[in-house]
Amino acid sequence: MNILLTGASGFIGRNIATALTAAGHRVIPASRENGIDFRRMHSASDWQAHLAGIDAVINCVGIIGENGGQRFAPLHTLAPSALFRACAQVGIRRVLQISALGADETAFSAYHLSKRAADDCLRSLDLDWFVLRPSLIYGRSGKSARLFMRLAALPRVPVIGDGQQAIQPVHIGDVVATVMRCLASPQVRQALDIVGPETVTFADWLQRMREAQGLPRARLVRIPVSLAMALARVGRYINPILQPENLRMLETGYKADFRPLARFLGRMPHTADARLFFSDGTDARSAS
Repeated sequence: MNILLTGASGFIGRNIATALTAAGHRVIPASRENGIDFRRMHSASDWQAHLAGIDAVINCVGIIGENGGQRFAPLHTLAPSALFRACAQVGIRRVLQISALGADETAFSAYHLSKRAADDCLRSLDLDWFVLRPSLIYGRSGKSARLFMRLAALPRVPVIGDGQQAIQPVHIGDVVATVMRCLASPQVRQALDIVGPETVTFADWLQRMREAQGLPRARLVRIPVSLAMALARVGRYINPILQPENLRMLETGYKADFRPLARFLGRMPHTADARLFFSDGTDARSAS
């Protein structure tokens, strides 16, 4: 198929593009280099010229924090919604939206609410849609994974509060496998939580990252939530991931039942293994 892939240069997009090409599909990246600036693509007519000859669309555009000209509403809601409406107008049936775990009726953050708004738009259209909601994604070259790896490698591991926040990380290979399955599945119009089979604490996750780097377990440095929030207000100017709202999302914790994903894939999602921290989406099977 000819597949329009937005966000093709990001962590998720790069891995999906590699898998699509390996499977014989033709990837058409949608980016500023191709004359498509998401910040200005807010009507269906803006997209129609870019959809000629396209068989399916995958939207991977996403930011974890607002920074400069990068804002949630244009990137997560307005442009994707316009793209989805354009697909309906020109007859492109298969549309995949990469959303986020927590972008549902429980959403409270600007990040999740902006994702959910685009999800709701897609679900309202007469299309063969999929809304995919990944948890915290790990794997080689992921921005958040790199940050957590650096934190884990410190002599003492910093955690927020008691470090007992519940997370359910998923490997990039399971995200890619889900996308590939969605392109061929007759079971359309699905919202799927893409999560790993284990629920772990944030502190334990950082300790596993230490062990993956060949380091022994380390003592924790417990940072009070109020202090962590204050540090994040400064840190966000250095790294967009360090946002106070992201810390609030971490404090909330997000879990989901992995069994629907396992049924859809026809196999279990990957259990975290040291080698998987350094593997890509297409080589996860050989690494596990």
